[in-house]
Formats: sequence, structure tokens, C-alpha cells
Amino acid sequence: MPEFLELLETVQAEQADTRKLFGDAGQAVRGRGGNYPQKLSEAARLIADVYTGRKPTYILREAMTTSDFPLLFGDILDRQLLANYREWPQVWSAYCRRATVSDFRSVKRFAMSGAEAVLEGVDEQAEYPMSSMGETRYTYAVHKYGRRVPFSWETLINDDLGAFQDVPARLARAARRSEEKFATQLHVDANGPHASVYTGGNGNIVTGNPALSIAGLQTAMTVLSAMRDSDGEPVMIDAVVLEVPPALEITAQNILNAITISVEVNAAPGTAQQNIVAQNWMRGRVSLIVNPYIPIVASVADGNTCWFLHAAPNSGRPAFEMGFLRGHTEPEIFMKSPNATRVGGGMNPTDGDFDTDSVEYKVRHVFGGVAIDPKMTVASEGDNT
Repeated sequence: MPEFLELLETVQAEQADTRKLFGDAGQAVRGRGGNYPQKLSEAARLIADVYTGRKPTYILREAMTTSDFPLLFGDILDRQLLANYREWPQVWSAYCRRATVSDFRSVKRFAMSGAEAVLEGVDEQAEYPMSSMGETRYTYAVHKYGRRVPFSWETLINDDLGAFQDVPARLARAARRSEEKFATQLHVDANGPHASVYTGGNGNIVTGNPALSIAGLQTAMTVLSAMRDSDGEPVMIDAVVLEVPPALEITAQNILNAITISVEVNAAPGTAQQNIVAQNWMRGRVSLIVNPYIPIVASVADGNTCWFLHAAPNSGRPAFEMGFLRGHTEPEIFMKSPNATRVGGGMNPTDGDFDTDSVEYKVRHVFGGVAIDPKMTVASEGDNT
């Protein structure tokens, strides 16, 4: 306790007109009025008085409720609130179709196939050949996600730096990040490309799982363009999206932003391999997205090496779909309505709960999704195996 008394004597020597805390001057310590030496002197005297028994301990209870943020509310000479981290831009809409669903029940998506093959010749008086059609059903349901953030009333009053004014923005950012990770989990698992989407039966694994390169991207384009529908007819894909983890961004940028590329051309049998320099046709055909959740989801293997080539979601049948509840398609931020009314009338949302003065924020977001057509996406583990 002597250190507080020494602090008090030092400050009083610098400012002799220090006021007593417990009285009308006490408002200055908790408010924004007064100068710093005066406030420090009053705070030191208050602690000394409580310590010696001249003041009751309940006077310090307000400070005790803000002890969860000792650095933020600490009484130091120079305080500054650092800016938030910048949010990663949304990328899932580049490879998922966005849909709206009516309620929480499972929704069904049907894909029809058949009767689209090249027509056969019909002889005179012969019957026309028959063709069958099939259907494929995909189902998913949206789910509710959310979070609450409670504060004491005293914490908000003491927040002279405005540290908690952006709580709604933080909750909205959490909702957007939840969308991004969910969409990533539709096509990525702990070991890289999702084992239920990218299979030998679906034929959508880039041959040899090459590392990202001009040659590897050409192979992926070959695999994707070779896709056939149920009738064996080619599938038209005019725009594609290259999705990579952050570790491959520079490689992808170098490939797509190169003015020209050098490629090998198959020569006639018995002659040497030929190389040609051509305009980089991929610049206008392939768009790039960098997904930071790939290495987070693929935490066991290939999180920094795997890459994907998706047909753009407007290219007919999409590879993936994200669904949102009708009327609630965006994250919803709530503030708990106070259940206390002032005697003089009026109500302020920051008045908080009648019993505890607590103030609460809440975010609610409803979404779901499913992998639909594996023909519209190909992937490489990037490890050359």
C-alpha cells in the first residue's frame, strides 16, 4: 500500500488543487472531464481509502467488472486502439451457385439426363428408335448458425476508445467467414480434394496430380473439356475458375498474367520435341480466386499444394450450390432489448437488463449447401502422385 501513498504525494505536489473523489468530483474519474494528474490522484486516494477502511469496498466493484480487459482499461499515459485485421474477400460465389430455400426442411435438386445424343438415321417405314431419360436427385437442408456477445454496462461506459462499437461488424464478419469455410468443406477435406467428390469414377482428378504449372493447368483443362454427359456427348464449358490456396497465389498469378507462354508441341514420330511461344490464351479464359480456408480445412495433407479448376456457376449445371433461407439471406445482427424503463420515461438499448445491466449482441445466419455435379470440377493434389 505505501506505493499508492507515494504516488498520491507525487501527484499532489504537481497539482495542489486535487479534489476529493467521493463526491461531485467522482464524476470526473469515470467521465471524460478533468486532466490526467487529477484523475490519477483521485484514483490513488480512492484505493488508499478503501484499503485503510475509510471507504466501503463496494465502491471498487465497478472497476472489478472491467478486469477482463486490463490492457484496454488500464490507467496508462498513452493508449491507442489498433485497427482490426482486414477481412479476406468472399470467393465462394465464384464457384458455387447461390440459391434461396423456403424453410428448414430438406430441399431437392433434380438433374435430368438422356435423349440428347446425336440422332440416328431412320429407314423408310421403320420405327423411330426410343431413348430413355434418367434423373438424379440432390438434397440438403439449411442450418442455423449464430453467436452471442454479452457486456456489462460498466464496460460500455468505460470504453472511451470505442473498442466495442464495432461488435455488430465483428459478428457480420464471423458470418461471412462461416459461409466461406462451409463452401470450402463442400470440395475439400482433411487430405485435400474431397474424397467423395474427386474420384476415379467421376473422372475429375487431374492426371498424375501435377503441381500447379502451365503444363499442369493444360492437363486440367484437357480433363475438364473431355467431360461427357450421360449420352456421351461433350459438355460445353466456356469459362473456368482456378482456385488455389494462398501458398500458390504467386505461381497462379505468374501463369495467368504472363503475356506469352512456351509450350511443347508433339512432333512427328522420330523427330525432336518442338517448343513454341504463344500468346497466353489462359488470361481471357481462366479467372483466379485465392481461398485461405483450403489449408485450414486440408489440415492433414496437401493443404498448400492442392488446386482446383471449376466451371463457372453460370455455365449451366453448377458443381456446387449454397442455399440461404428466404427472407433471411443475409446475416442478421440483434441487440437485446432492455427490459427496464426509466421512471421519467424513455428507454435506451444500452440501458441493458433490469437485474444485471448487461447488454447483449447476437448474430444469426442460416445457410446450407451441397456438391451437385462432379463433371463441372477437377482437382489436383499437387504432389505429383
